[in-house]
Amino acid sequence: MGRAKEIIVKVIPAKVANEFVKMHHYSGKVVPNSTLHFGAFLDSKLHGVLSYGSSINKNGTINLVKETKWNEFIELNRMAFDNYLPKNSESRCIAISIKLIKKNAPHIKWIISFSDGTQCGDGTIYRASGFKLVGVAKNAGICKLNGKIVHIKKTYDLGLTTSFMKKSDIPKLKLMGYEAELLDGFQLKYVYLIDQNCILNTPIIPFSKIDEIGAGMYKGEKITLQERKQAVEA
Repeated sequence: MGRAKEIIVKVIPAKVANEFVKMHHYSGKVVPNSTLHFGAFLDSKLHGVLSYGSSINKNGTINLVKETKWNEFIELNRMAFDNYLPKNSESRCIAISIKLIKKNAPHIKWIISFSDGTQCGDGTIYRASGFKLVGVAKNAGICKLNGKIVHIKKTYDLGLTTSFMKKSDIPKLKLMGYEAELLDGFQLKYVYLIDQNCILNTPIIPFSKIDEIGAGMYKGEKITLQERKQAVEA
């Protein structure tokens, strides 16, 4: 693991975490409901941030694990690292953050996170960190509005649509002077069971399914898991 063992992970203020995320996360955005922020330090400097918070869609998420109480799960909703950290740093930082949550917030029994297979990647770090793949769906939440990538709720927030934007809204938006496009890609859902006594309410999806449906992506480029494996072996 090399120098990855030297990384120190500790809780940091939201202001520090958010500034780092805005600078280094591919979206340039923070998640407003993030409440727990871990910083990854190497050589006494901050080089990574992991932000956790209440799930954005608690009602739609809580039933993923049987008999989950309202405060027993948390969402890893932002990870951002610069290029200074060595190989394997991300998975090590996730592992340490989970240990800290287990020690200091023992009521948290499981973690949910999502991988953006439309703009970023299909969850390489999650798989390396022991997360289970429990959902793969065509993108239905990220669109381009007048050249800017936003969530489909943006059209509702602006009063342009009566609900979150749908494909059927695109012609109407065009007549209003807006160029809108629902981006092609996938969203992948991962779960990590801190409490091994927890029982999933949904089947675990084999990672091979990612290639079967064409959901492979790495650093914003569409590429299969098999192609990545072959590149490493070459």
